[in-house]
Amino acid sequence: MTPRGGRDDIDGIETRSDGRSVLKVRVRAIAEGGEANRAVTELLSKALGVPRASVRLLSGATSRIKQVSIDGDPARLGEALRALTQGQKQRGKDKCKGRCKDK
Repeated sequence: MTPRGGRDDIDGIETRSDGRSVLKVRVRAIAEGGEANRAVTELLSKALGVPRASVRLLSGATSRIKQVSIDGDPARLGEALRALTQGQKQRGKDKCKGRCKDK
């Protein structure tokens, strides 16, 4: 999660050096008083089409790496997440105008 990231958006999936895959999220809110954490849960709830109460922060309240729980139908949530991340990948290619390497 990137606080003060200029916009509220999901930037796709990133594989970290330890091999874990994480969802890259940026929010405009600052990382103070839980504002960025609230912005992340609100962004995820809107993007996945679930109530805000269905998205809970499990760990990482003061870290850029967070673990969240999202209540809902796993198949539907998985499809929504795949659609979001594929859309990000395609938008990234569009920004490159063919000059970027495929990730």
